[in-house]
Amino acid sequence: MMNIRFKLLILAVLISARAIAQAPDRPNILWIVSEDNSPFIGAYGDKFATTPAIDQLAREGILYQNAFCTAAVCAPSRATLITGMYPSSLGTEHMRSSYPVPDFVKFFPRYLRETGYYTTNNAKKDYNTIDQLQAWDESSNKATYLNRKPGQPFFAVFNLETTHESSIFSPAAKREMYSQFAGADAAKKIPFDEPVLRHDPEKVRIPPYHPQTPEMKHDWALYYDKIQEMDTQVDKLLKDLEKAGLADNTIVFYYADNGGVLGRSKRFMNESGLRIPLIIRIPEKYRSANTLKPGSVSDRLVDFVDFAPTVLSLAGITIPQHLQGKAFLGAASTPDDAKKIAFGSRGRMDAGIDLVRTVRDKKYRYVANFMPHRIYGQHIKFMWMATSMQSWEREFRAGKLNDIQSAFFREKPSEELYNVSADPDNIVNLAGKEEFRTILEKLRKQTYDQIITLNDPGFIPEAGLEEISKTGTPYDYVRSTQYDVRKVLETAVAASSRNSRKLPLLIKKMQDKNPVIRYWAATGALILGAKAKSASKNLTGLLDDPQDYVQIAAAEALYHLGEKEKALAVFFLNLGSDNTMLRVQILSALTAASPAELAPIKPQLAEIVKKKKSEYDANAAAFLIEKLDEPIGK
Repeated sequence: MMNIRFKLLILAVLISARAIAQAPDRPNILWIVSEDNSPFIGAYGDKFATTPAIDQLAREGILYQNAFCTAAVCAPSRATLITGMYPSSLGTEHMRSSYPVPDFVKFFPRYLRETGYYTTNNAKKDYNTIDQLQAWDESSNKATYLNRKPGQPFFAVFNLETTHESSIFSPAAKREMYSQFAGADAAKKIPFDEPVLRHDPEKVRIPPYHPQTPEMKHDWALYYDKIQEMDTQVDKLLKDLEKAGLADNTIVFYYADNGGVLGRSKRFMNESGLRIPLIIRIPEKYRSANTLKPGSVSDRLVDFVDFAPTVLSLAGITIPQHLQGKAFLGAASTPDDAKKIAFGSRGRMDAGIDLVRTVRDKKYRYVANFMPHRIYGQHIKFMWMATSMQSWEREFRAGKLNDIQSAFFREKPSEELYNVSADPDNIVNLAGKEEFRTILEKLRKQTYDQIITLNDPGFIPEAGLEEISKTGTPYDYVRSTQYDVRKVLETAVAASSRNSRKLPLLIKKMQDKNPVIRYWAATGALILGAKAKSASKNLTGLLDDPQDYVQIAAAEALYHLGEKEKALAVFFLNLGSDNTMLRVQILSALTAASPAELAPIKPQLAEIVKKKKSEYDANAAAFLIEKLDEPIGK
């Protein structure tokens, strides 16, 4: 009997081993992610770039011409990458916010880990929401796939910071930045030397929206140097893979987390901010995952919401229904024409409040500016640490720029439309041209339809999102009876239209029971400026609104209608609020105030800087103090 049992046991082991041997061979997946760079790469036709490793990767893989991030800055984009959902769906679009997401939203590497993959992240997260530690076996600057069990498939991410925006900062700016994190004493010990340029600043292409200042040329050339350095890091990672004997079993993605990095790229809803390089190399044994041969170029539309379902598809894992993208490789891949548009969003960037939505098809980019009164070039401390950015503003103030270069420091149009094939720099706005009206209307509708489909919570002022997030998630709130995205969108469209014929509608909406609609109605009056004079009485009534963010919107509109004393009283009264984003909203409104008007609150501004409850209200307050200290007439 014992002999029979032993034989059955051996047989069971053999059957199990055979089953394992015959199981589908799951690929390893390696992500190499560079920071803040557009396709300034030889393989994309940039002859000034020095990128031999990435160029070789393109010859061995597939180059995607129409790949886009979903937000033109790291944290909201990374929120998309890790969740497989749009930031303007989850409420994760505002820079470095931490609003919660529903429990069913898992960071997608967790699905891989739960099915046997070894998951590593080296090392940046910046997911713009509450972290989920279950996603990774390792997440640190030492994390590596080499620590997995023998034969265990892996999903590994390596983030390369070499091309980050800070890479073009001057030594003094780098020291200032570092001291904020490590302290002034630690910063003094680090040598921040002026780099020796390898790319010639006199030969670098300066886009037409930039002035050709010495600082701008220097920073552009330096940035190409940093891309070259990043390319050597990519080369090392690929060689490490070969040394480990894993190149033939690993699908490699190379891409950037957003566009960049000179002014009007990162953070902005243009090609320069949203278009990214994407190259994927698939070993021969996994060639069935896609029909394209090595060295192919794909014009398929791809954005970050598609990455999570694509990785799961490659790994043979069922794609959860809540993921909002479309797999473009693997068993669950969809046809190339399954995705008609790439969708992008912008909310608050640091202390700069804004709301922009955009769609891109294969030829045109449409941009809806819901806050056209906010200039493109709102002062963002980090962006202004680049000397090229400072030189751009200096030339504008000196009146030395042409209209294309000056546009950055002026208010935005309500809508923008660009033929990206003919105008990759996005400088010729076609939105007002009759011959493009059909295209404009089509892309506008696609934008609005997407906003409605996503139940977009970005239209809720962030002071409201902060309160909502104390007891729930923005995602759940906008699916409750308290939010009607269609009515909110209708009001926001009227508000942003700059059409004075919409004023009666806006005045009516100022009495709506929903505070978000009242907010947008007041904002519409602010956008209209002097044309909204007849709404003064209604706006004054909103100064006692039960919702504080509505009060501030009404006060800002009244300030620009000349009723400054009323407005300033409301600003000053609310500046001590515990709501961080309400303080940011007030400080943003106060950028229009004169030094004399700001003088009474200088101690309060200094206290905000000192307490630094958040980086953004502290920076905004510091900017106003600098304005107070400027020489008269500057």
